[in-house]
Amino acid sequence: MRVTSAKLRPLPAEVAVLLDQLTPCPRLVEHLRIVHDVAYRLCDWVAANHPGLAFDRDAVLFGAATHDIGKTLHPAELAGPGSCHEQAGYDLLTAQGVPPARARFARTHAAWDPNDPDELLVSLADKAWKGKRVAELEQALVTLLATASGRPEWETFQALDDFLTTIDTDTPLF
Repeated sequence: MRVTSAKLRPLPAEVAVLLDQLTPCPRLVEHLRIVHDVAYRLCDWVAANHPGLAFDRDAVLFGAATHDIGKTLHPAELAGPGSCHEQAGYDLLTAQGVPPARARFARTHAAWDPNDPDELLVSLADKAWKGKRVAELEQALVTLLATASGRPEWETFQALDDFLTTIDTDTPLF
């Protein structure tokens, strides 16, 4: 099954307004929509299966929908490696009036705090949509989930692994 724009949840209204103002290229907008959609599903899964883990759903969804916004200023990083977009995205968002606590995901989606579930969820959504697995990232989230639920880490990992395999990865945008 291929993910199409019609199947994706709409971006948060405040993000849609930002994107109208910043006019990123369609490829970037589509990527942000996909990562937002995966973050939405991930948040639902965490809330249903690990209700003891405190996280800010709205912040995660905002972060997923804006994490790569700095690529509007560094378009070469749309198709190639680079990290200039991270600080640029943070600066761009804060210049638009976004509070630093929400703009931070532009900086932290590649270098997350292992104790911050919001950062881990945004980063995992950015990896999971394309089937990329990052052991250190997943382990950090598993540790928080297991601690919050009181379940063994191996059981928590298995459940997360099962969930991640359900994410549709047949959308080669990036």
